[in-house]
Amino acid sequence: MIDSHCHLDRLNSVDDALKLAEEEGVSGFLNVCIDLDNFDKVLAIAEAHSNIVASVGVHPNDVGESETDIRELLSLADNSKVVAIGETGLDYHYTIEALQYQQQSFRTHIQAAKECGKPLIVHTREAREDTIKILQEEGAEECGGLLHCFTENLAMAQQALELGFYISFSGIITFNSAKELQEIVKEIPEDRILVETDAPYLAPVPFRGRPNQPAYVKQVAEKMAELRGVSLAEIDTITTDNFNRLFGSI
Repeated sequence: MIDSHCHLDRLNSVDDALKLAEEEGVSGFLNVCIDLDNFDKVLAIAEAHSNIVASVGVHPNDVGESETDIRELLSLADNSKVVAIGETGLDYHYTIEALQYQQQSFRTHIQAAKECGKPLIVHTREAREDTIKILQEEGAEECGGLLHCFTENLAMAQQALELGFYISFSGIITFNSAKELQEIVKEIPEDRILVETDAPYLAPVPFRGRPNQPAYVKQVAEKMAELRGVSLAEIDTITTDNFNRLFGSI
């Protein structure tokens, strides 16, 4: 099983997290960058482990007023351990004052992904129309990628699928309050679905309220298997194959 989106650099102990994950049958990890100041640490963790890969990008909530530099993104992405650009995207939940900066950074990330030929990791929150609009306008189908920690509606998921994107679900699908999202899990095509933790955030039931761990991707996969009416082993195979197709084999 592969955790397709986690932040190992933000855990208290990477070694302890990897040991626990191994015990739960989790064998691969995508360590996702959210700010360039911390990229060296993100990359160092990946370079120290054969079963960890990394991304490079600036989270929309970390975008400042200075423009994201495409040359810097491309330079940092020029490493075999870096398999994706992001996470990037739009987040209108907390503030819309920095709208223009988020949108410009998002466009720059898409351009970088197209230029280096690596998929895009997209964060979207309360910005459905603008997220899809920018993906379409920038020709993001040329690089592909995934909408991570998906919490939006089925219509948006279908629009992303039409652009060749994958959809990744986190521990939120285990929450009792996530009935609509659970229905969407059933609708995503088998060859476009992934699992993730977003650790150390958003721990699934029964660990909700505690720091999340990559090991807990098993709980996400178990819930996905339950919702789709298949075995855990099938979800393991499906999501691992999808990860390897999108990001390359770990």
